[in-house]
Amino acid sequence: MGLWCSQMNVATWVGMIVVWAVVLGLAVWAVCRLFPANRGPDPHATLDARLASGDIDPSTYQQVLQQLDGRQPVATKGLR
Repeated sequence: MGLWCSQMNVATWVGMIVVWAVVLGLAVWAVCRLFPANRGPDPHATLDARLASGDIDPSTYQQVLQQLDGRQPVATKGLR
């Protein structure tokens, strides 16, 4: 008997690296699924809620919706 790793050839080393990469990848995937990133509120859902509650009128809704979808440039007033 020699050292612990003296009987390992290239194929077993590559196999061991692949197994550990799969284990690590599964661990990262599991953590990402358990703790999803909070991306904040959806602007379309917020706009729909404001229309439903009566905060904005339908014409303003259409205008803001077009700006969100990128079909119309955003008009700004004053200094930036």
